[in-house]
Amino acid sequence: MVVAMKISGSQILVEVLVEQGVDTVFGYPGGAVLNIYDALYLNRNRIRHITTAHEQGAAHAADGYARATGKTGVVIATSGPGATNLVTGIATAYMDSVPMVAITGNVSTDLIGRDSFQEVYIAGITMPITKHNMVVRRVEELADTLREAFRIAQSGRPGPVLVDIPKDITAAMCEFTNKPQPAKQKPVHRYTREQLQAAAEAINRSEKPIIYFGGGVAISGAGDELLALMKKASILACHSMMGTGVLCYDEPMNLGMVGMHGRVTSSMAIEQCDLLIAIGARFSDRVATNKGHFAPHAEILHIDIDDAEINKNVPIQYSLVGDVEEVLQDLLPLVKENDHPAWMEQIEQWKETDYVPQDAQDHLKPHQIMEIIAELAGPEAILVTDVGQHQMWAAQYCKRTHPRSFLTSGGLGTMGFGYGAAIGAQVAYPERPVVHITGDGSFHMNLNELCTTVSYGLPVITVVMNNTVLGMVRQWQTAFYEKRYSNTSLNRKTDYVKLADAFGAQGYHTQTPEQFRVALQKALEHKGPSVIECLIDKDERVLPMIPPGGTVDDIMVD
Repeated sequence: MVVAMKISGSQILVEVLVEQGVDTVFGYPGGAVLNIYDALYLNRNRIRHITTAHEQGAAHAADGYARATGKTGVVIATSGPGATNLVTGIATAYMDSVPMVAITGNVSTDLIGRDSFQEVYIAGITMPITKHNMVVRRVEELADTLREAFRIAQSGRPGPVLVDIPKDITAAMCEFTNKPQPAKQKPVHRYTREQLQAAAEAINRSEKPIIYFGGGVAISGAGDELLALMKKASILACHSMMGTGVLCYDEPMNLGMVGMHGRVTSSMAIEQCDLLIAIGARFSDRVATNKGHFAPHAEILHIDIDDAEINKNVPIQYSLVGDVEEVLQDLLPLVKENDHPAWMEQIEQWKETDYVPQDAQDHLKPHQIMEIIAELAGPEAILVTDVGQHQMWAAQYCKRTHPRSFLTSGGLGTMGFGYGAAIGAQVAYPERPVVHITGDGSFHMNLNELCTTVSYGLPVITVVMNNTVLGMVRQWQTAFYEKRYSNTSLNRKTDYVKLADAFGAQGYHTQTPEQFRVALQKALEHKGPSVIECLIDKDERVLPMIPPGGTVDDIMVD
């Protein structure tokens, strides 16, 4: 039903959010957004607002909400430092193609450009890290500007959009007419029938094909189509870190993660294949560690929604630009049933060379921590990581079975991402376990958000892998800098159990697998947030590892 009414700009904002299907926003109030927050108070039965400890935490929470649900996350911040505190969160979402709308307040239009209190040109600051951004100068433009922001954030390759609203615009009155949210439309593909046929013929004649897929498959919701292609043409697949969970970890045709810390088998398969089918992936330097020697014997077929990714990092022979789900649906009928017995046998032989870590009972090993989390938290759990060694161990051993159940900062590699993102995921799915996996370095960047989970009763479980150092940087210093450990030995004196207690959470200290198992079980039964400290050796390394610029010939497994 279309209803016309004269209301303030702040109320228009609320009405458009509701119109767009938004029921939860994250943010932090301040002077320039007081009118917006007054409208949120008056409409608190329609939109839930989660107040975080810091605007960066709010941005990461909106990001985590979006990654877990596929919906557009919304974050609100005031002008000046409130707006600039969103920058890292916006950039994180931009690098990983996460739909987000960031709404910032600004000083009144008559004060813009006068170096007013808490004035900053946030549109200019964020221009390189957003799909688009807008500054609203007339209240009559506010509703359609917000609608356009949501359309851009969600369409094509998703990403963050910023809308900056001066304070007087939020107070001004205007005639408003609500519009039902339009049905989400698939983007128009940009490939011809001839290109589709050429891609299918390349697949049909290949004797040693491999699929390499990434986060674009999860964003598109094309997991079923991917598996159908694999089974029909007998093509095994490996994935980037962002593709974790798209295929069940124990799917026989899933070779696991590829890249710098991927499985040896995956790296060998790409090294020797004659056709590499890249789907929803961008050949980042953490996968194509040596772009001049990546899939050196193969033709490459690249399927992606963003034509800017085609031929950007590696040269390709075939491309299909469009939504992955739609492309695979068009491609499948043209692909013939096939099998590749000799190629399959070779891959089985390579599996015997995969790195297998050794268990321990008297101290904690990283892979055992991940396996216990996967076992006790279960397949419905959402695992959220920060960035570092723990992130790689989680990706290697987390045993995900569903897409959108492993949330991590891939492109930007943001330490401090995890706690905010875990809050967003837990708010989205209060009935599902959410486990925040972090290191002592990353945790000290975002532990202030403990107060948020306690205040809202969010049962986020934080697992701190404490090795007293910046583990990934130390690993590189060990391998490439002759063990010159410059500023990576932190040796923080933080008592994590007391810290948790001070915030009002449950805290646990563990040194063995059995202690960790008991603590995690208690945390899963607890109705509020928990922090579990896991002591691990500072010289534990993430293996396998291909050095930067290296190839499979340089792979390190011990």
